[in-house]
Amino acid sequence: MDRRLDTEGAGITVQRALELPGLRSGLPEILAGADRLDRTVRWVHAGEVPNIASLLKGGELLLTTGYGLGTRPADQRAFVRTLADRGIAALVVELGPRFARLPAALVETARTAGLPLVQLHREVPFVTVTEEIHTEIVNGHYALLQRAEEVHRRCTQALLGGGGVPQVLAILAGFCGNPVFLETPDGQLLYAAGSGPEGADPLQVWEGLRGQHKDASPPAGSVLVDVPGGGPGTGSVRARLVMLPVRAPLAPVHRMAAERAAGVLAVVLMHARQEEELAARGRGDFLTDLAEGRITAEDAPAQARVLGFKPGDSPLLPVVMRLGDTLAPAGGAPGASPVASGGGWAVLARAVAEEVASVGVPVLLGVRPVEGRVPLLVGLRSEAERPAVADRVAAALRAGAERAGMHRPGGQPPVVVVGVAGGWAAASAGLRHAAETATAAQGLPDRPWYDARRLDIDLLLWRLRDHPDLAAFVDRAIGPLVEHDRRSKPPLLPTLQTYLANAGRKAETARELHLNRQTLYNRLARIGELLGTDLDDPQTVLALSLALRARRHVP
Repeated sequence: MDRRLDTEGAGITVQRALELPGLRSGLPEILAGADRLDRTVRWVHAGEVPNIASLLKGGELLLTTGYGLGTRPADQRAFVRTLADRGIAALVVELGPRFARLPAALVETARTAGLPLVQLHREVPFVTVTEEIHTEIVNGHYALLQRAEEVHRRCTQALLGGGGVPQVLAILAGFCGNPVFLETPDGQLLYAAGSGPEGADPLQVWEGLRGQHKDASPPAGSVLVDVPGGGPGTGSVRARLVMLPVRAPLAPVHRMAAERAAGVLAVVLMHARQEEELAARGRGDFLTDLAEGRITAEDAPAQARVLGFKPGDSPLLPVVMRLGDTLAPAGGAPGASPVASGGGWAVLARAVAEEVASVGVPVLLGVRPVEGRVPLLVGLRSEAERPAVADRVAAALRAGAERAGMHRPGGQPPVVVVGVAGGWAAASAGLRHAAETATAAQGLPDRPWYDARRLDIDLLLWRLRDHPDLAAFVDRAIGPLVEHDRRSKPPLLPTLQTYLANAGRKAETARELHLNRQTLYNRLARIGELLGTDLDDPQTVLALSLALRARRHVP
């Protein structure tokens, strides 16, 4: 460790502060506490008031010209004692108009209290001193973060190389120079690494310090970090990571490293225990983070391998299944939203995973209960097999949802949207696009799956759903037809919708509506009359098509 930093890693030492150009230019003379210059400077404060100790928290280097020290020896002694009691790192006094030399009472009290006392023989800009020391402190914190991130990188590499919990703990033990343990939340030992004093076995250390007193607090200076469980309740804890300071003191950088390793261990334990819902939620979080750009395309493959997804260099196909607002997995009340279904998501995750496993391609599947979505990435051998694989994956997703006992009071099955195949960068955008489009696709005629690219207009209209101009456009375009269908029969909107869906081909439209041609011609003429428009005009057809699609999103 760089000795210019304090041993706790929370700042720099008084010695290092005196070596910086700002204080060094003042020709510092140490009058007391020369043996305590390794104290931590947590921050710098400048002030001239007698009660300045009440403004400090401890660990500060106090800069002053001495106007607040008082003129009587008793006041000066009291001033130094209150600073020492507050726990400041050092007192630095600039000589000048107030003092040519520091009073003996001040120096003697500082020596008795063990407070480093420094006098400056030249004037220095306090603001320069403050900036220099604060910059040094911030740089020190950044260096600590880098060291902690390096440990996290090594732990991740160990997992990718086939290692597990023991390898992660061994890396942490080597980094902190102390034994490291993984316990259950109630204090039962799961794993241990490192060694105790004089090479003692870590199990002996744990039994001596923790095993005999499971309800007692660990020794002072220990590091305890919860390994998150990722369960449905907030604050769920799967295990606890413990570092014991039996060979050397533990510093904040060791806690940083432990906190980063806890996230890695959470993934390992999740996989090891094969808890379907927890694992599926973790994968869903990864896929969502990838879609929203919180995971880069460069980092994604390594993290995906940790989650068991190894598609190699093959194209990735993003797919999202969205459960309708009226759908719920088994375990939820009929008509409840997926968010409220609780344990039903475990049933859904298991059923869907089993169905998708039979597709025969690499799949990373997760669940997102909050949004009511099931996102997944599928590994393809080539982009040419996208349609065939999409058919099989969509069928498996819907079969899994059916097995999970989906309630469908509204009669609408889940919506499956398939994005564009590509690399990891394309997968990020594709997942986001598919998720948004799956929401916009609610209310469309049921299909095995939708191509996200063909729903871009629906997505655009859905995004404009709250804009008053969209509602006004729908009313202008098809308002008279909507009003007709409210009061009269037969309704004409289905005829128009089918006619436009068949690109104006009357024979196909009549066949699909089970009408003879003359009846269809009469209805089309009536539609044209009500709307005051020509159904053979391309611009009119475009406007009516948009209005019919927008009507699903207008209140």
